[in-house]
Amino acid sequence: MSTLNLGILAHVDAGKTSLTERLLHAAGAIDEIGSVDAGSTRTDSLALERQRGITIKSAVVSFVVNGVTVNLIDTPGHPDFIAEVERVLSVLDGAVLVISAVEGVQAQTRVLMRTLRRLRIPTLIFVNKIDRAGAHRDEVLAAIGAKLAPAMIPMGSVDRLGTLDARATPFTAADPRFTAALGELLAEGSDAFLVEYLDETVSYDGLRKELAAQTRRALVHPVYFGSAITGAGVDPLIEGITELLPTDESDVDGPAAGTVFKVDRGPAGEKIAYVRMFAGAVRTRDRLALHGAEAKVTAISVFDRGTTVRTDSVGAGRIGLLWGLGEVRIGDAIGVPRAAGEHHFAPPTLETIVVPLRAADKGRLHVALAQLAEQDPLIDLRQDEIRQETSVSLYGEVQKEVIQATLADEFGVDVTFRETTTICIERPVGTGAAVELIGKEPNPFLATVGLRVEPAPVGGGVEFRLGVELGSMPFAFFKAVEETVTEALRQGIHGWEVTDLVVTMTHSGYWARQSHAHGTFDKSMSSTAGDFRNLTPLVLMDALRRAGTRVDEPMHRFRLEIPADTLGAVLPALGRLRAVPHTQSAHGPGYLLAGDVPAAEVHRLQQQMTGLTRGEGVLESAFDHHQPVTGTVPSRSRTDNNPLNRQEYLLRVVRRVAGAGDG
Repeated sequence: MSTLNLGILAHVDAGKTSLTERLLHAAGAIDEIGSVDAGSTRTDSLALERQRGITIKSAVVSFVVNGVTVNLIDTPGHPDFIAEVERVLSVLDGAVLVISAVEGVQAQTRVLMRTLRRLRIPTLIFVNKIDRAGAHRDEVLAAIGAKLAPAMIPMGSVDRLGTLDARATPFTAADPRFTAALGELLAEGSDAFLVEYLDETVSYDGLRKELAAQTRRALVHPVYFGSAITGAGVDPLIEGITELLPTDESDVDGPAAGTVFKVDRGPAGEKIAYVRMFAGAVRTRDRLALHGAEAKVTAISVFDRGTTVRTDSVGAGRIGLLWGLGEVRIGDAIGVPRAAGEHHFAPPTLETIVVPLRAADKGRLHVALAQLAEQDPLIDLRQDEIRQETSVSLYGEVQKEVIQATLADEFGVDVTFRETTTICIERPVGTGAAVELIGKEPNPFLATVGLRVEPAPVGGGVEFRLGVELGSMPFAFFKAVEETVTEALRQGIHGWEVTDLVVTMTHSGYWARQSHAHGTFDKSMSSTAGDFRNLTPLVLMDALRRAGTRVDEPMHRFRLEIPADTLGAVLPALGRLRAVPHTQSAHGPGYLLAGDVPAAEVHRLQQQMTGLTRGEGVLESAFDHHQPVTGTVPSRSRTDNNPLNRQEYLLRVVRRVAGAGDG
């Protein structure tokens, strides 16, 4: 039996979880359809999800239809939880993008579709809620063509739109306008098909076959209409899923290769890894290499007809749950590593400090946050040992509320938060170099390290190069310098992570292992990797200080549709929020403004637009780039031993100040 790993994606409240329930019911996997409002759906299993009526964590359910096993992954729709969607994309064979027939194409819909198209993930579009008052067909289709996917084709008609009796009827070979539109669309995507089409030798079956081929290549996006609540249009969607989307064609007999895309914890606190297998199989008692050690798989479950069942193995194309992998992390390769995937969405641009309401809970809070970070690596904990504070990165205020509720409900730790601040970055503005030589003041370490820093192109990240001979000292010492450079650059001159630079090691030196006459090792006469790890931050920060750094803040690209008579009030408000419109044009009865706004002001912009536009304004925004901060340069408190202050650093690192001057 073939397998299809299918993602359900949507803007929040478009109805994707309700659609998941309807698909499970239609396939016979469940006897009764759950309700999002009642908190009885299969995929929203967290208490917090049921209370809020939103999806927070991705969830997997399985059903069989038309001879295909569909592993369906329900993903969050709220932009604050885009990291969950990020991890799911790497394991999908196809997707269904859900749009509300009432609200139409929304901000998150556009972000998701851009990503699906960029990754060439075959995608069907389901326009939900045709039974709701205010539902539209033609307007939504026009918006899909203009904003999401020009190469789209409606697959049916809608009757009694906006009523409880609304129904969707699939087009057939007997609909000449449909077959003509379909043929013309497919001819645009294939020269070979164009020849056949112009020769008028293509049958309706040939049209459907070509539609499947181009859909599987993500060239065309069929659009279905229906209602997850009433079930209207769901059967044609199911037919489209099994006919038009690609099933898995993995190598069942090859070596095991899979990806961990989610990590949960069981009732006893044990880790449970969600793995998509791309080739081969994993069996119970198999030993897997993870982070330099081996771990034995103690149990396996697979998804089957709305539930999970224990099994001895999970093979290519399937999604399985693995127990026994204590050190497993999201993104780990199981078996043969696959090519490293890129980030599909921007990282979080906000952060806040988490404060326990009871001082005695500090230890429990750290453990709880560490477990949450295992499940969501983009939380990115920053532990300040000096101030005994922990900060977390965020996408938005809703995510902060969810973290607060999760800590209270699952870990019994009540917390509050400091003010949310923006995460900036630092970039070098020039070239700087520094060196400290072994055995010469003020260097107290048995190591020679020289480093040069220089700017790299935007997006270049951090590149470490050797400007000395690799054989000039033990490889472990070079490795210690490289790893320390990467770690130290997480906090630059102003406390922000430094990126887009090249660091070259220009000097190296060490003292070989020395022993006394009686043969005992004497560390005071011999270099160790620790000497290089302790010296490198001092040299690196000295070089960085000489190069100089610039602090850049995250900027969002915004698109704002407003009524014409509100333009006079909106433009000054944008100015106060440091938003810069780059384009301004008439858009139907209103205006369309597009430009840049600092990430720090997006939340205020969202709040103000409702009042300024009588609730009629439509705002979309997404991270686009970083740009230099104007005015006062923001700084962030350091959480390391502060190599910018030599005396303080040496006191903490070696508990001595011999030869150390003020830094």
